[in-house]
Amino acid sequence: MSSPSKSLEYRRVLLKLSGEALMGNEAYGIDPKVIERLAHEIADLCKQGAEIAIVIGGGNIFRGTGLAAAGIDRVTADHMGMLATIMNSLAMQDALERVQLHARVMSALKINQVCEDYIRRRAVRHLEKGRVVILAAGTGNPFFTTDSAASLRAIELGAELLIKATKVDGVYSSDPVKNKDAIRYESLNYDEVIERKLGVMDTTAVVLCRDNHMPLRVLDMTKPGSLLNAARGENEGTLVSNN
Repeated sequence: MSSPSKSLEYRRVLLKLSGEALMGNEAYGIDPKVIERLAHEIADLCKQGAEIAIVIGGGNIFRGTGLAAAGIDRVTADHMGMLATIMNSLAMQDALERVQLHARVMSALKINQVCEDYIRRRAVRHLEKGRVVILAAGTGNPFFTTDSAASLRAIELGAELLIKATKVDGVYSSDPVKNKDAIRYESLNYDEVIERKLGVMDTTAVVLCRDNHMPLRVLDMTKPGSLLNAARGENEGTLVSNN
C-alpha cells in the first residue's frame, strides 16, 4: 500500500458508478475498454494513498424498476437488479486485479460462494489494508436504489467524500443534451438539489447525505484524472454539500 499523499484532501472515498456507464458504446452489458480504463483511474488514486470503496448499479443488465413496470413483481424485479450489480462487481474486481490491485466484493445479499457477505467492520479493515472494497447488491432491500446504497455505505464506512461518476461533467439546471442553454453549477447545497428537483440522486440518497454532512461530487468519469482531481479537492464537476 502506498503511503498517504499530502496532496489528497479526501483520503477515504466512495465511488458510485452506474451500470449504464460500464456499457460504453455497447448496447448491453460491459465494454471491456471502459472497465479497464476505470481500473487504471482507480489504481492511480490508490497509488496516492486513497482508500476506495465502490458501489456499482446494474442497469446495463437489469433495472428493477423497469422490470416492475413491465409487470414483474417489484420485489422479485429488485432482487434481479441486485444480482446484476453482483455481476458488475465481479467484473470490476477482475479488472482491478489485472492492474495489480487487491479488491474484495462484499454483497448485501448472502452469496458467499462467489464473494464475501457485507460486514461493516470487515469492510473497514479491508480499506485500512489498502484493498478496494466493491459493495454489491445495493442495500440488500427492495425499493432502495444503488444511489441510496452508495450514500448509506459512504456514511457507514466513514468516507470523507462520495463521488458520483457520470457521463456529464457535473450538475446542470436541465438536461444539457436536450437543452444547449442548460447551466452547469460549480456548487450546490442539498436543499437546492431537492427544491429544484435536479435529479442528482434519488431523494432518499440526497437526504441521507444532507443529514449526515456527506459531501458529494458529481463528475465526468470519461475525463482522465477526474477521480484524482476530486480526491485532491480540486474544482472538478459539481460539489454538493450543506454549505
